Amino acid sequence: MQNKKKILIPGGTGFIGYHLSNFCKKKGWIVHSVSKSKPKKIRKLKKVKYILCDIRDKKKLKKKLDKYYDYIVNLSGYVDHSKSNSIKKIHFGGYKNLIWNFRLNRPKRFIQIGSSIEYGKIKSPQKEIFTKKNKTNSTYGNAKLSSTLHLLNFSKKKDFPGTIIRLYLVYGPNQDDNRVIPYVIKNSIKNKKFNCSSGVQLRDFTYIDDVIKAIYKSLSSKGAIGEIINVGFGKPYKIKYLINIIVRLVGSGEPVFSKMKLRKDELLSLYPSIQKSKKILKWKPKISLINGIKKTIKFYQNQ
Repeated sequence: MQNKKKILIPGGTGFIGYHLSNFCKKKGWIVHSVSKSKPKKIRKLKKVKYILCDIRDKKKLKKKLDKYYDYIVNLSGYVDHSKSNSIKKIHFGGYKNLIWNFRLNRPKRFIQIGSSIEYGKIKSPQKEIFTKKNKTNSTYGNAKLSSTLHLLNFSKKKDFPGTIIRLYLVYGPNQDDNRVIPYVIKNSIKNKKFNCSSGVQLRDFTYIDDVIKAIYKSLSSKGAIGEIINVGFGKPYKIKYLINIIVRLVGSGEPVFSKMKLRKDELLSLYPSIQKSKKILKWKPKISLINGIKKTIKFYQNQ
């Protein structure tokens, strides 16, 4: 009988971490999550070991974690990018502590979850690049980019099996309310008026199930080692179109556009080229925006 595969998910109590944990659990894997706090009741899974530890604390991290995992997928960090004082410590410092902890007992694959923000002002559709000169528009973006550059360098020099998956806007059931899609859905279900931006921004939306499958494929792809790979839908939609689609599908709700100002550093167009993920991971998204929104609405209607 073969030994069960074992995965560590820093940030396993978050939206993506919850879905990845559930996916791996269904495959019969041993799943460990590490985070600062316990999971929300709605996201707590049976047979998942929840380890409470701040990954910024190197000594405690070493004591709390097992010596070896087959796979590590780092989803840790703050969703709230306004916490600038802590962002670099958690996103870059915490990442480095994980690498240091497993530098000897290295996993078969270490997946660092990056962000589209790492591209800064590079025009869409954005292709995967590796440059030390690139600067982003935020502390969060710079911290993520620092982690990317460090992992690429570490993978090359130390033959470490690292991959960076750069995500765009992920959505689906069980997402926090501070994201645009659950915000619009919940207000629409309650038939409320709700404030929005002008909605002129072009954004890329990928349903959570597609994203989890991309991460899963990256765990076994030899070609993914030492690479940055975009994971997105590959087709942008205006935020205003998205909001109107949700309101129409729900059948209620009243968006008030242009009541929210765009951030000064907000990019009007942000979407990826996904040719590399198709080639290396043999992956492409299967769930359309309309079908994904329908699935997400159904989840919130049944809560």
